[in-house]
Amino acid sequence: MNSKSISAPYLLWMIVFILAPLLLVAYFAVTTPEGTLTMEYVSQVGEYTPVLTRSVWLAFVSTVICFLIAYPLAFIISRKSGAGQRSMIMLIMLPMWMNFLLRTYAWMTILEKNGLINRFLAHFGIGPLNMINTSGAVVLGMVYNYLPFMILPLYSIMVKIPDSLIEAAQDLGCNTRQVVTRVLFPLSVPGISSGVIMVFVPSVSTFIISRMLGGGGNLLIGDLIDLQFLGNAYNPHLGSAIALVLMVLILLCMSVTNQFGDEEKGGIL
Repeated sequence: MNSKSISAPYLLWMIVFILAPLLLVAYFAVTTPEGTLTMEYVSQVGEYTPVLTRSVWLAFVSTVICFLIAYPLAFIISRKSGAGQRSMIMLIMLPMWMNFLLRTYAWMTILEKNGLINRFLAHFGIGPLNMINTSGAVVLGMVYNYLPFMILPLYSIMVKIPDSLIEAAQDLGCNTRQVVTRVLFPLSVPGISSGVIMVFVPSVSTFIISRMLGGGGNLLIGDLIDLQFLGNAYNPHLGSAIALVLMVLILLCMSVTNQFGDEEKGGIL
């Protein structure tokens, strides 16, 4: 069998489940219900700039927090023995075996006014604190759900960095900060790039987390798209236009991230 026949099922899968839906979204975004071409719906997306800005900002904050937590954790895991690495990776992956909605519902019971945290603080005369239906709750939900997607790419890169390389840098006079900035960070750029994309993309387009933990006052771009297709204001053309703009924005962010990674790798070489 030649390579073309082997790749045929994958090409068919991509055409049916990736290319065709994208073309349908683009078609609905630039047409009216009668089928005539128009840019009206795309121009209306500008009316939702505050929502788009909020979505990008919360996704950015969530990505930064995930990176700050995942980077040292991935390094610690990569320095463990084989059994230790497998055990810690299993603990990180274990919550992902549970349904996404159930995990988010769990945080609702923890953060609500009669939740576990406020009941604990009540013993000390504190609260109740307003933690649910806030931007902070949305960021917390994003970090909790998407943190493994930052840890795993970083771990897969760091585990390939030999201890002898770190020891050599220390023997040459590098302190801890210099080892991180001049050795570990440049070598882990591919993992950082992958992790940033894998966290930022679902964060900027999420709607379940913002709906369950953010309430109506923290509407994100994913919620707007969902409302256009499933809400009372049914308008698939406007929803497709918003989705199209969001896809372009995500592609731009991914290209910038990949460009940064290529420059870092070029500097190392």
